[in-house]
Amino acid sequence: MKLSSQLKRYRSEMGLSQEELAEKIYVTRQTISNWETEKSYPDIHSLLLLGSFFNVSLDQLIKGDVETMKEVIQESEITRLHRYSIVYAVLLVGCAISFPLLYHFLDIAGLVLWTVFYTVTMIFAIKIEKIKKQNSLHTYKEIVAFMEGERLDEISAQQEIGKRPYQKVMLVAGSGAIVFAVMGIVGMILKYLGQ
Repeated sequence: MKLSSQLKRYRSEMGLSQEELAEKIYVTRQTISNWETEKSYPDIHSLLLLGSFFNVSLDQLIKGDVETMKEVIQESEITRLHRYSIVYAVLLVGCAISFPLLYHFLDIAGLVLWTVFYTVTMIFAIKIEKIKKQNSLHTYKEIVAFMEGERLDEISAQQEIGKRPYQKVMLVAGSGAIVFAVMGIVGMILKYLGQ
């Protein structure tokens, strides 16, 4: 990050030690050291104080860091979306398979247990949708590009926007087919267990 080198440069130009700078902006010497060695990053209040003290704009002070911070934020979003997607997929399959089994073996208690399981599954679905909405991800191609740390060019993005209505219909039909198949398999298992 550039802030660490900018901070050292401005501090040296003013002939200040880390401790003297720390006193001027109301932090500890260790905090200044951590900023200069990139162990931590100043909060917005500290950035404003530094900019004011060195008489430079925030743009000059954090030159180059904005893009780095955007990349770090996007990487954490990608990791979170990937993690939530795996958990959601496992929970969704578990929901589909467990419903008839829990009801068959535990009756009403099984339904209560399944409802809790289903609620947790839906919490992860909501978390995924929130990330998708924040990053304007609607189609499979947009999600794949995002997961690879890229964005679609303008033409591709417009093409994907045109596909969205059709993809929703396909998603509903595909989901219904999968649920029907899973329920059929579970029904056959229960029929076999009942004999």
